[in-house]
Amino acid sequence: MTYWNEQQHTNEEQPVEAPPENKQVPPTVQTINQLGQTTTPNGESNIFCMSIIGQIEGHLVLPPQNKTTKYEHVIPQIVAAEQSRSIEGVMIVLNTVGGDVEAGLAIAEMISSLSKPTVTVVLGGGHSIGVPIAVSSDYSIIAESATMTIHPIRLNGLVIGVPQTFEYLDKMQERVVRFVTSHSRIPEEKFKELMFKTGELNRDIGTSVVGPDAVKYGLIDAIGGVGEAIKKLNQLIEERRQHHTTEGSVPIQ
Repeated sequence: MTYWNEQQHTNEEQPVEAPPENKQVPPTVQTINQLGQTTTPNGESNIFCMSIIGQIEGHLVLPPQNKTTKYEHVIPQIVAAEQSRSIEGVMIVLNTVGGDVEAGLAIAEMISSLSKPTVTVVLGGGHSIGVPIAVSSDYSIIAESATMTIHPIRLNGLVIGVPQTFEYLDKMQERVVRFVTSHSRIPEEKFKELMFKTGELNRDIGTSVVGPDAVKYGLIDAIGGVGEAIKKLNQLIEERRQHHTTEGSVPIQ
């Protein structure tokens, strides 16, 4: 018989207890961690809420300390919401500082092309390229304390000093102006006036528009928050149901 002394017992590695297999992370928590969403288009609610928060990340990966919304995450969600039969409306919550111009325009174009009712809510801020996203829905709402920064397109990094570069910037800017004015009630002259106004912003030309002024200019439809957005979206959903019912009815001969 072999006896173990105290030194041997102390130095012996103790087995590590494996975590119980039944302790798994709930799917809802996984969705929040990965996409910042509480529900997915396959959820039980007939309204899909999509959040666009932080800086809109485009073709270039931003530093890890930046709070970003990746457009490769947003676009599949929009497609899934359009395809889902259980989703009847989409609510987009905005609190963004802007970001990649082409990525923001792509998201705005996809929202505007949805066949289902859409409502955007600007909470905190909908700056820069967040402005086209805010006006891309069927109805837009902004919080009274929220702001929207309208400024010309800017480039970061290496810029080739040739006329073609400035022509490209001008065409890109016209795309933004055309989209915003065609999806809102603000006149093109007024929007360009706000865009090129001097003295409003530090280190730049442009204008910071507060919630009530955004409604006054015709950029946003109404002042409100999440409650008003859901109420308006339910109203649009009911109107769409009645329209489809009327189209599908057969007149009595």
